[in-house]
Amino acid sequence: MPGFAFSGPTGETGWGVNRVARAWAELMRRLGYERYGAQGGDFGSMVSPELGRHAPDKVIGVHVNALANASTPTDPEDLDRLSESERELAHEQEAWWYTHSGYATQMSTRPQTLAYALNDSPAGQLAWNMEWYVDWDPANKVQTPVDRDVLLTDVTIFWLTRTTGSAARLYYEGGDEGWGKRPAPSGVPTGVANFPGDKALRGLAELSHSIVHWSTPPRGGHFASVQAPDLLVEDIRTFFAMTNSRR
Repeated sequence: MPGFAFSGPTGETGWGVNRVARAWAELMRRLGYERYGAQGGDFGSMVSPELGRHAPDKVIGVHVNALANASTPTDPEDLDRLSESERELAHEQEAWWYTHSGYATQMSTRPQTLAYALNDSPAGQLAWNMEWYVDWDPANKVQTPVDRDVLLTDVTIFWLTRTTGSAARLYYEGGDEGWGKRPAPSGVPTGVANFPGDKALRGLAELSHSIVHWSTPPRGGHFASVQAPDLLVEDIRTFFAMTNSRR
């Protein structure tokens, strides 16, 4: 995404979820694609659905994993839409998020302060990323471990491109768009792969997405593309085969 790795650093403000989605739509237009699907995980799980809302006549379907904004309620009335078991999980996940959200609070309020520190220290870059790649799984066994070379490659790319600051700013720029509101479904068919460690609740996800496919793969994790790429690709293919058959 703009501001990350070889697509950055960005040199201006305003690169939030909506602007990234509009940029993707323009990119696909320039490439000559009239109809296409979108897939994303984590922040991409907010950008790809926004692409569907921006260009519903172009996007045939949206597939997401690590759905980032469907684990806790944003409105007290959200809980009324959940089953009893989902309400219990939502409360548990709110408590969990309270003890794990320090990184997001920093990046969504003071990203530039963090940028100076991490751009100045490879050890700091590594530690900041390790909090996600290793400690994010509290049991250190539920999710599939991320290969060490993948982790080191990711940290090295951020270090060499000096994109820590512009990547962190997505939290600042996109906070209100991504976390602070629950947009209406676009009408574009949406598939969700909820891997081990991810916390999306279908009852909350359906408030913002037109879900036609929901799966819970048996292995992988929040970073499914490097933890269980075979299962992620299989689920994407299953979803888009289903979507294509509906046309």
